[in-house]
Amino acid sequence: MIQLSVVIISYNEEKNIGRCLDSVLGIADDIVVVDSGSTDATIEIATQKGARVIHQDFLGHIEQKNFAITHAKYQHILSLDSDEALDEQLKISILKVKNNWNADGYVMNRLTNYCGKWIRHTGWYPDKKLRLWDSSKGKWTGTNPHDRYEMKSGSSIQHLKGDLLHYSFYTINQHLEQIRYFTDISSKALFEKGKKATLLHILFSPVVKFIRDYIIKAGFLDGYYGLIISVNSAHAKFLKYTKLRALWKDAK
Repeated sequence: MIQLSVVIISYNEEKNIGRCLDSVLGIADDIVVVDSGSTDATIEIATQKGARVIHQDFLGHIEQKNFAITHAKYQHILSLDSDEALDEQLKISILKVKNNWNADGYVMNRLTNYCGKWIRHTGWYPDKKLRLWDSSKGKWTGTNPHDRYEMKSGSSIQHLKGDLLHYSFYTINQHLEQIRYFTDISSKALFEKGKKATLLHILFSPVVKFIRDYIIKAGFLDGYYGLIISVNSAHAKFLKYTKLRALWKDAK
């Protein structure tokens, strides 16, 4: 049986961190929480539940997760966000993998809870995530704040049964606040890469995003919150490109 390190990054997650840590009981041989300066009870809860807590000022989503891996005791890693938890089927699947590790990485479906409702359409499910892997075979990459774990060429990947439960937003206002925050980061990241936003991006990307999520991805089947998510996601596209255009204007 392989030894498994569970790696988590956190910041003011007292509502979620306990549930996250409880969900890995019985499968984790090591738990490390890298915290970026929580002022609530996050650190206290994590410590009480047996995690090793390490402080690191926030480096960026990708950089923080790569830093966290360096503090894992074992080569095989399960990476979680503080607002995620394993359902029972996924926990069983991971236990089986620990006894018979025969791939380099494992993907799982993520099911999101939005304001108390599980979202099964709107492009949010199945939201496949690569979260279990041999850390010698890859690293976190992407464009902040949207990180992804990338395996080395030729790596083998399998799919696990069960869901990674994501407790995303308790209120719509939390979602709007994150959109403002994330679009600040994403527009700056695109600016630093030399990307530009045309009027066509600003005009049509939000429309295409809404049509994709609400109609093509059947967001309407998620009811009221499916509509809210689709509108907010389209709004996020609009904000990202208008902020990017503003950065270029300021640079001139």
